[in-house]
Amino acid sequence: MKIKAVKLFENGFMTQPFAFGGEKGAENFDASVKYRSSLQNYVIDTGDEVILVDTGLPSELPEQPRDDNAPIWSGDKIKDYVPALKEAGYDIEDITKILVTHKHLDHTGELKKFPNAEIFMSKTEAGEVDLESDNIIGVDFDDGEYYNFKKSQKIANGVYLIEAKGHTLGNSMVIVECDDVFYMLHGDITYTDEALYENKLSIVFEDIGAARETLDNVREFIKNNKTVYLSTHTPLGYENLENNKIIDLENPPESIYPN
Repeated sequence: MKIKAVKLFENGFMTQPFAFGGEKGAENFDASVKYRSSLQNYVIDTGDEVILVDTGLPSELPEQPRDDNAPIWSGDKIKDYVPALKEAGYDIEDITKILVTHKHLDHTGELKKFPNAEIFMSKTEAGEVDLESDNIIGVDFDDGEYYNFKKSQKIANGVYLIEAKGHTLGNSMVIVECDDVFYMLHGDITYTDEALYENKLSIVFEDIGAARETLDNVREFIKNNKTVYLSTHTPLGYENLENNKIIDLENPPESIYPN
């Protein structure tokens, strides 16, 4: 089992009110505090098949200029999704399945480039993706509990799609088992790992109660299982992967702040 990052944007930032202000309100956090931001997705190579987790922004979307007053800026574009996937060692024809964490455009933007792949996403949102394809499979999460998570769907040996509602009503995440380590690949349960350690929700959600339950379940799982946390919007995601860093919620790493 191999997991690689598909790196799309780098050297961005997000503000503390954006990343932390979901429950107490953005006004209660310091807008001068900024955390590093990026954009990357992931590819899982099981040995038998190659599975993508999300597909970045559409290649035709104009790159956004830096705005220091913005709550979040993904940074400078490294590559469009398909060239970035090739940089990770894979071509379009290699992909058998795509797991979509949720409907937002920065997670679904290049689904159209993979006409032969089965696309798995929550049935709640399967009809909300702008894609003319019969390949979308709406997942009911009917494989039962996965550890402390109530609903899951087994996608392949050692690969599970987990219901993780809140950020959107159909939000999900992926857990990959490899030896005795769990790799948690997620979209926007947190935007930065600092929020995971500080137990804070971002200001972007469709159901704040469900988002709180999901983050509580994520933190409980991490406390009880050796977990590498692979985020989408912070370089800590691929840095955790490269260092095979097991998350210890009681000992957060020192933050590296953006320029």
